[in-house]
Formats: sequence, C-alpha cells, structure tokens
Amino acid sequence: MNEAPAGVRSRFGLPSRLELQVAMRYLRSKRSSWLASLATLIATGGVAVGVMALIVVLGIMNGLTNDLRERILVGSPHLRVLTFGVGLRVDDWREAIAVIRQDPDVVAAAPEVLTESVITAGADFAEGVMIQSLEVDPEDRGVTDLAESVVRGSLDFTPTREDVQGSVLLGHRLAERLAVFPGDRISLVSPKPKVSAATGIPQADYWFFEVAGILNTGMYQYDNKLVVMARPDAQMFAGLGDAVSAINVRVGDPWQSQVVGERLEETLGYPYRAIDWQRQNSALFSALKLEKLGMGLIIFFIMIVAASNIVGTLTMIVAEKTREIGILRAMGFTGTSIGRVFLAQGAVVGLVGVVLGLVGGLFVAGALDRWRWIRIDPEIYLIDHLPVHIEPLDVTVVVVASLFLALIATIYPSRSAGRLAPVDAIRHE
Repeated sequence: MNEAPAGVRSRFGLPSRLELQVAMRYLRSKRSSWLASLATLIATGGVAVGVMALIVVLGIMNGLTNDLRERILVGSPHLRVLTFGVGLRVDDWREAIAVIRQDPDVVAAAPEVLTESVITAGADFAEGVMIQSLEVDPEDRGVTDLAESVVRGSLDFTPTREDVQGSVLLGHRLAERLAVFPGDRISLVSPKPKVSAATGIPQADYWFFEVAGILNTGMYQYDNKLVVMARPDAQMFAGLGDAVSAINVRVGDPWQSQVVGERLEETLGYPYRAIDWQRQNSALFSALKLEKLGMGLIIFFIMIVAASNIVGTLTMIVAEKTREIGILRAMGFTGTSIGRVFLAQGAVVGLVGVVLGLVGGLFVAGALDRWRWIRIDPEIYLIDHLPVHIEPLDVTVVVVASLFLALIATIYPSRSAGRLAPVDAIRHE
C-alpha cells in the first residue's frame, strides 16, 4: 500500500495545502465541460440567493417589531398602573405615585386620564376618538414621547379663543379629515351626560375646544384617532373629579417592564394592578414573532435546496475527473485525501456563495431601510413603510448554518470520489 506524500498529510482531518491546490485547480480548470461550469455557477448562485433572502427577510421582521415597538411607546407608557373594577379610576393616585417613584427601576411616573368621545368640527361629519391626557408641567411629560410629536402649533394648552373650554392636540390624520388647523374650534361629546333639569332625561354634553397643535407620531392608530388634552381638562371632561384613570410609568429598560410591574403590584397591594406594554400588545408581537419563525423556516428550506445543488455539481465533477482521480491515487493520494479535495471544492463553492449572499443581503437591507422602497398600507400594518433592522446574531446564525449545510452537502460526492479504485479510475473513459 502506497504511503501518502508529505504534502498530502493533514492534521485533524482538514485539507492540506496540496489538497487545496488540487481542489482550486479543478474549480479553475478550463478543460471542464460547460455543463459542470454552469452547475458550479448555479450552486454558488443558489447559496448566495438563499443567504441574501434569509438576511433580508429576518431584517424586515426585526424592523417591523422594533419600529412598531418604538411607535407604540410614543403614546403608550412602559407600564400602566390601574385598579380593579368597572369604574377604571384611581382616587389616591398621589400617594401611589410617591410609592412608585421610589422603585429603583422607575424613571418617571405621572397620572393619566383615558376615555373616548365623539368629535365634530361643526359640520355633519362626526366620528369616535380616543381621549388621552398630558401633564401641563413639562417635567412630568417624560413618561411618553407625545410632547416631541407636535409638528404644528404648540403644547400650550391655554386657549386664545373665548368660545371654548380648553385646548387640545389632534393626530394629523384626524385633523386632515376634519379640515381643522391650529386655532380652529372643535366639539367633543362628554362621556358623562348631563341630566335635564326639566325632564330628568340624560342629554349629550357638548364641550368646545381650540386646536392648539397637530401631532405626527408615525403610528397610524394615534394619528388617526387621538385627541390629547391637559390633565385637569381631561378630568373634568371625563367626570372623574380629582381622580385619574391610571398611572403611567416609564422604566429604565422597557424589556424589564413586566418584572417591574409585578414588583409594583406587590408593593402597592390590592386593588392595584400593572399592565406592561408587551402584554397590552401581546397579540401583535406574538403574530410578528410567529411570522419571523415561519418566514425563516421557508427560506431555510430554500437553502437546503441550494445546498443540494452542490451535491449534483460535485457528483458531476467526480464523474468528469475520474481518470485524474485514478492518477492521483497512483501517485500516493489516499481515498481520504481525494475525499478532502472534493470536500474543499464544495466548501469553496459554499463559502463564495455565502460571502456573496452576505454582501448582497446587507446591501439590499440597507437600501430598503434608507430609501424606503416598499410602501405599505398604514391602516392594516399601522406603519407606512417596510422597515429593516439587521441583528448581528441573526446574520451570524445565517452564515454559520449556511456554511454547515454546504459542508454537509459535500459528504456524499467526497466519499464517492474517495472510494474509486486507482486502476478502474485510470481505465475510465
């Protein structure tokens, strides 16, 4: 039995320099048939397209999740501290806020009034809206980012008209439908009707407000239905007196909101309860997580198909290079060495495909995010374009998994090449 040349021996089963040189010579060989060359290009392109698609799809799903989270938190706090009961009111909110602010993870806390109403600008058109309060004191506005979303008008809730009872901020889509601008007057129906002194029958109680400013949060739900007013006005409008609907809490790490909420529930005791932003939007984020998993699996199956092209390509090259394999065996190459030659050849094809796919995926993802090529319906998806956010961990997993699949695909043709008998291979025509 011939001993392998020194240049053929390798440690730990890795291809030696000579084996790599032979593998690269086979890949660059001009004597190869056009069919084998085309198959190599198809295998490389398949891996590249699969990697690129997987990176872009995962980036899109991450972008949707992150963008929706950021926009939801513009008008929604990390935590809402409520009480049990149908009244949805917190009477001793000042004492509760003092306790909440003592928690080391709490950044800010402020009272909030939440209710619903019907709005009209004096014409026949009317629609339902959400009423949300905002603190007059700028130092207490840090619980949400609503104050930073004013694009027209101002945050001054002091009305300039004499025929109104206060001032409000409107979402820009709502203001467009009502055709109102800062300084115009709108009317809202109070959720607490007034009782007629003559008949004793409840009647609608109309309140008139001046439009102080226009909001543009980027979140369709807010821009389409939100009306913001000063907390004292909101308390009177909702008929809560000195009470509020909830206490908004901002924490240092939004992802720890649930833990902080559970701790605040234990500290405050019954009847207080805390709802974090993830639980409030659990259906939405669960759907996005499931979509990310489903799309990732679909593209991963495409990667498996692309890897199978490597099997066909190497099998074709083994059949074409049978005589050369016999000559190498006669020169002292062992079956294991021959197998490593084709293993290296498949690894190079996979590596080139992965690198091309990685570069292409990062470029396409960056272009989609920067130039916002894909517009979507905000009425359905809550945002108006397709955001992309690349996570380094996702890219690492994609690259490692793709290279692993490419290496797995080389096992069968490599073993087939290594089992060829030298005499039969040299006689092959």
